[in-house]
Order: sequence, then structure tokens, then C-alpha cells
Amino acid sequence: MIHCIRGALFALLFVTLLQSVCSDFQTLEHLRAKASDKTQSRAVVDLLRRLLGNRSRDFIVSVNRTLSNDTLDVCELRSAKNNKILAVGSTGVAVATGIYNYLKYFCNCHVSWSGDQLNIPQPLPPLTGVLRINTPHRFRYYQNVCTQSYSSVWWDWPRWQREIDWMALNGVNLPLAFTGQEVLWQEVYLSLGLNQTELDRFFTGPAFLAWNRMGNLFEWGGPLPQSWHVKQLYLQFKILERMRSFGMIPVLPAFSGIVPEGITRLFPQANVTKLSPWSHFNCTYSCAYVLDPRDPLFQRIGSLFLTQVIQEFGTDHIYNTDTFNEMVPASSDPTYLASISRAVFNTMTSVDPQAIWLMQGWLFISDPSFWKPDQVKALLHGVPLGRMIVLDLFAESMPVYSSTNSFYGQPFIWCMLHNFGGNSGLFGTVESINSGPFDAIRFPNSTLVGLGMTPEGIEQNPVVYELMSELAWRKEPVNLYKWVSLYALRRYGSMDENLTVAWQLLFHSVYNCTLPKYKNHNKSPLVHRPSLHMQTDIWYEPADFYKAWKLLLEAAPGFVTQETFRYDLVDVTRQALQLLTTEFYKEIQSAFQAQKLPDLLTAGGVLVYDLLPELDRLLSSNEHFLLGVWLEQAQSQGVDEHEAQLYDINARNQITLWGPDGEILDYASKEWGGLVEDYYLQRWGLFVNTLVECLDRGRPFKQDVFNQAVFQVEKGFVYNQRKYPSKPLGDTYEIARRIFLKYYPYALKRLK
Repeated sequence: MIHCIRGALFALLFVTLLQSVCSDFQTLEHLRAKASDKTQSRAVVDLLRRLLGNRSRDFIVSVNRTLSNDTLDVCELRSAKNNKILAVGSTGVAVATGIYNYLKYFCNCHVSWSGDQLNIPQPLPPLTGVLRINTPHRFRYYQNVCTQSYSSVWWDWPRWQREIDWMALNGVNLPLAFTGQEVLWQEVYLSLGLNQTELDRFFTGPAFLAWNRMGNLFEWGGPLPQSWHVKQLYLQFKILERMRSFGMIPVLPAFSGIVPEGITRLFPQANVTKLSPWSHFNCTYSCAYVLDPRDPLFQRIGSLFLTQVIQEFGTDHIYNTDTFNEMVPASSDPTYLASISRAVFNTMTSVDPQAIWLMQGWLFISDPSFWKPDQVKALLHGVPLGRMIVLDLFAESMPVYSSTNSFYGQPFIWCMLHNFGGNSGLFGTVESINSGPFDAIRFPNSTLVGLGMTPEGIEQNPVVYELMSELAWRKEPVNLYKWVSLYALRRYGSMDENLTVAWQLLFHSVYNCTLPKYKNHNKSPLVHRPSLHMQTDIWYEPADFYKAWKLLLEAAPGFVTQETFRYDLVDVTRQALQLLTTEFYKEIQSAFQAQKLPDLLTAGGVLVYDLLPELDRLLSSNEHFLLGVWLEQAQSQGVDEHEAQLYDINARNQITLWGPDGEILDYASKEWGGLVEDYYLQRWGLFVNTLVECLDRGRPFKQDVFNQAVFQVEKGFVYNQRKYPSKPLGDTYEIARRIFLKYYPYALKRLK
């Protein structure tokens, strides 16, 4: 009898808990489009006009939120009179996504960071019956806090407008909106009594603000000019207005507890802890001051800031802040950790009772030795179930939901991280992203509420992002070979057997990394400081890749007028030269170790005097691979010569030394015209010359001595003030063909 009562009580408790979780999930229902149906319809009409010009009139657009009865987006398309297409959707995002699906699969069109292919048939292909596009995912999240520094830091409004259009077409409804927050922090801290000098020692320069916001870095690259605050605030107003007009739900910033050192002067009794240095920095630019969330001052600062945020930006009731990003908490006691998250959340709800906390789950990946089950559960359960959404940030390679029982009941978003540092380089995990989201749906008691794309840097590997965004609107995995064949057709506008096979080979090789927990930092020796002990392993079969390169070159004469094709021709040829750099490096290494000076001179000579200069010429022939564009965008943000110079140094340092002394050297490497010639080539030239000198004089190679010498080359690039072209030079096809004829035979020989 007692067993029966216990069983009944347990069942009752379990049902109560489930009901609690379910009702808490319903608390997410207030996260919905705020703009009227009419406003959202207008936003899509304007998008189509920007994208398609006069052909936009062939589409009749209507947003009707009652089309969805369960908060899941849907769009219905049908043929209308006069060869027009009528698209009706539950939100502006749903309509834009539905139309882009039609453009892709009925008109063979394509929109990407690296160009569009919009040769739309006349008249539009008719639809028989209703084409219904819908998603099983409540949220489609986009961006990583680092994207704001690695990619969008120098953007103007036209570039932001283009990106928000891209988001709408690709179904994004939950974008991060972090621009312009520093001016609000400045207001808060000045109102508390800090002076401008203390704030100048707190904020980093623009290129490093992502890590300032997370409490990793201070002052480096600064001081942050007042004109920056004004321009970014104005930009944020436009960004938010446009995002909301599509029915998106922008994620705004909240307080994590990181404070300027000046707080200890004003409030000497406050419970402030100085943390250890971050990464390879010392306390000159690192060692955050963290205010204990249980201190009354935490509540005061947090509510002051969020009040400012809502006053200036409005709110959609969802906020991101990240505690302990790549930093170890003061204690592993679960009670302490629960109190931290409870206090952070209470700060949000004191200002916005409907607040939802969106948290990046990176901390659980970056320090698994600290974040054991009890610690993870404590941090997550400090917030009521359903009031936090966790981004499973790197789920395609290192999912956390599966080892935490679906984040112990908190809703989560399965995210593809894909790119670190905005590095150049072809890469993908297509099999993993094709199956992972569906595994997460089927996981026992899954609390999955959406899919996301969280790259540290964008404007690379567009195929991966098109696939990932499309999977959010699929009920099952795609046939990858069939999908990528259609991708090739859309990207270039017509069918070509060579290009179809080339893309299938790319999907079979470089785009299908299956190594467990592999992080896509570009590990190629090309973009790292030379040494005799560099990584040379790759995750794919080079023979398949070289075949794809050959097929692309053979198809080039008929497609080179297409912007999308020219980009891919450069990108694939660039990847081939990256592979070949590794081969020449291995020859240099073995020649030096065997003390064969002629072989060293041959391999080093080819690399330094031909291959790398050819790579620079190739990259300089395409507008998407120019250092000059990055630097020009940075300098254009300055209101005078002094500011332009500050931003120029920020932009150069981030992609090279990443810190005053190379603390995170080459983390954000790029293969760009100008950068290859004046940075990577100079390092390799010095390396080869040093090795030749060592052999010539019978001396050992000393890495520490070389590092000191090469640092002067690296630092010299950051401060050289040289102007680089922001417009392409040379004929891409001719350069790529010359490189192919010269190096393809060598590539085949190395395969044997």
C-alpha cells in the first residue's frame, strides 16, 4: 500500500513538473513579431524591390498572422492572374523565406554574400495548387557575439540593410542586435560618478568590442571616440527598425557583472573580484573586475543599463548576456552558481517582468573540467524553467544537449558554429549539420525550440549557410548530393556536368569534415608564423579536391562572367595553393633537416618567389578578397585623420597580431590580396632566408631568435600605413588558369 502511495505521489510530482515545464515553455509565446501585418508586408515588398528591381512587381505579398495557429512560421504561395505569384505568410520573415524558396527551386536563383544569380524566367514559372513552406522550429537564431567584431564592425547602413535582407530570405527571426550599446554603458557609468579617463581605460577599440562586452579585454585598441558612440547609436536605431519591420525578434544586451576598475574607487565596499588574465594577455589589458551578482550594486547597475536599453531601443523581451565566458568562476559550489544566474535573471525581470535570458552555451564547451553536471545544472536551474534559452553553440561538432539531458529542462537552440575568427578556407561538416538537428528533435524529452547559425565570422563558405538555413524548414535530412547539384545550378544559373561533379566532389571532401570535435581554425602553415614544427594534417582527401579544381577550370570559359562563379574560382584556387603551400613547407622542412641546401633553395624559392606572389595576384583580382576593402571600411568610420588611423590599426591588428605582442597571433587570419604579399610572404621570406643562412654557416635554427625578428615584420605591417587597392586588379580567369597550368601537375605528383 505504501509503495502504491509512493508511486502515486511520484507520478503526481512528475506530472506537476511536466505541467510546470510545459507552462513555462508557453512563456516563450510572448516572443513574437510586434510590427503590424501591414508593416511586415511593406518590408517584404521593399526587400523584393531592392533585390529584383522591376521584377518585384511579379509578386503579390501579404502577411496574415492568423495563418499560423501555433507560433510556427508558414508561407503559402500560389499562382495568380497575369503570371503573378501570390505569397501569404504568418510573418514578413515567413513570406520572404517562402519567396526565396520559390526563387531557388522554381527559378534557379541564388542570393549570397559573394554575389547573386537572379536570371529570373519571364514569365514566372506557374505553381499548380498551393506551395506550402513551413518550419517545425519556433526560432531561427543568427550571429555570434564575436561576429560583431570579426565581420560587421565597420559596416555602414547599406551593408547592414543587405545583411538583414539576407536574414529575412533565409528565415532568420531571432537575430543578435548588439550594435551601439557602449554609449548606453557610458551614460550609466558617468551617472554613477566614473570619469571619462576611467571609461577610456575600460572600452577597447572597435575591432575588439566583442571581448570587451564579455569581460575578456579592456583598453586595447582604444580609446573609443565619442563620434563612434554617436554613429553606432544611429546605426542601431535603423537596424532594429528594419529587423522588427520583418517580424524579427532582436536580441538585446543585458548586464553580466563586468565593471570598470573605477567602480572600486566609487564603491570600495562593493564585492568586486579581479579575475585572472584571459587567453595569453596579462593584466595590462585583461583581468576583469567582476561584481558579485548578490551585491546590491549589481542589481542597481544592471537595472540602470536595461532601463536605458529599453528606453532607447524598445524591447522584444529577450536579452543576451554571458557569465564566465572563457573565465573560471570564483567557486564551483552549485549553490553559488545558482545564486549567480538567479541574480543576473532577477536584474532583467526587475526592469522587464517578461524577460527571457538567451545564453551562449560556449562556457560548457570551453571548460568541461569545471562545468560538471552539478555545476551546469545549478547555473541553469538558477533561472525558472522556460525563462532561459541556451544556445548549444557548437552543436555540429560538440553538442552539449545530449550530455545534459537537454540542458536539464531549459529550452535550447541547436546551433552550427562552423567558423572561428572569420578565417578564410573551405570547410564544412555537411553530414553532421544534415542529421544533427533531427537527432536533437528526436532526443528523449527534447527541449529544442529552434536552430541557429553562430559563426564567429561570416562572408565565407556560402554553401554551408544556405544548407543550414534551409534545414530549419525541412522535416527530414536532404539528399546531400542531389541538394548540392541543385545548388550548383542555382549559383551559376545553368546546368553544367563539370560543375555538378565538382560540387559533389567538394561535398565529399573539403566540406565533409567527420573528425570528432574538430574546430575550423585555418591551421594551414600559410597563415601561421613559420617554424619547423607546423601542423600539416588535413581532414579531407586532396585527390578529390584537386579533381574539383580541374573541373571548375574546365568550365570557366562559359561561366566566368558570373560574379558567383568568379568568386568560387578564386576560392577553390586559393584553397589549392593553400594545400600546395603545405607541400612546399614539408619540402623546406625535410631539406633543412637533411642539410640539403640546393633542395631548400628550390622549394623555398618556388614558395616565396612564385606561389605566394601568384596567390596575392589571384586574390587581388576579386573584390571579395581585398585587404583594401577591410581597411577602407575601417578608415571611413573616422571623422578625422586621427580616428581613421586608430581604426586602421584596429583593423590590421585584429587580423594579424591580435594584441600588442601577438597574444592571439593569427587567430583571425585572412587570405586577402595585399595581406598575402605584405604579411604572410614577408614572414615566409624571412624564414627561408634564415634557414639558408643557418645551413650556410652550420648553425642551428633558433625559434626564439626568429620569433623576435619576425615580430618586427608583423608589427611593421600593422603600423605601415600603406594604402591597399579596394578595387580588383587583373583578369581572374587568366591568373587562375596560369596557376593551374603551373601547379596542377605538381599537385598530382605529390599525391603519388
